[in-house]
Amino acid sequence: MSNDLSATDQYVLTHTMLRIKDPMRSLEFYEQVLGFRLVTRLDFEEARFSLYFLQPRGHADCADGTMEHTFSRMGLLELTHNWGSEADDGEMHSGNSDPKGFGHICVAVPDIAAACARFEELGVRFQKRLGEGGMKEIAFILDPDGYWIEIVQPSLMDGLVGSFKV
Repeated sequence: MSNDLSATDQYVLTHTMLRIKDPMRSLEFYEQVLGFRLVTRLDFEEARFSLYFLQPRGHADCADGTMEHTFSRMGLLELTHNWGSEADDGEMHSGNSDPKGFGHICVAVPDIAAACARFEELGVRFQKRLGEGGMKEIAFILDPDGYWIEIVQPSLMDGLVGSFKV
């Protein structure tokens, strides 16, 4: 087996998938609260599920809605809705409860205090507010299905992490 990593130079992490129960509720949250925009919707009639690909509005490399572009762009969030799951009264597994697994996604904002104040005004549920706990420079909000979303201000991260080496 070759250990030539140049073979991976064109690899791209394109998206992260979250399973959702109510597409309209989730789309409203990600579009209105976090400023994402829907770039592609795919409905699979026979398999009874839909995929919603979203990207931050200000992203310089916005997908154009084609399959090739959707599956080659970085930084998309895929929301997957299995039709009929909205009637399921079970909780979605966020990974932050047992058994541990997936933990959260993260959104960077230019002013975390202003973002958190806006989230508060919009009635967004917080898992951890800014200033709470040991990591006072970050916050966690919850999406409609209970997934954790870490909110960070990149300029504050050095103080949080301290010195580090790459």
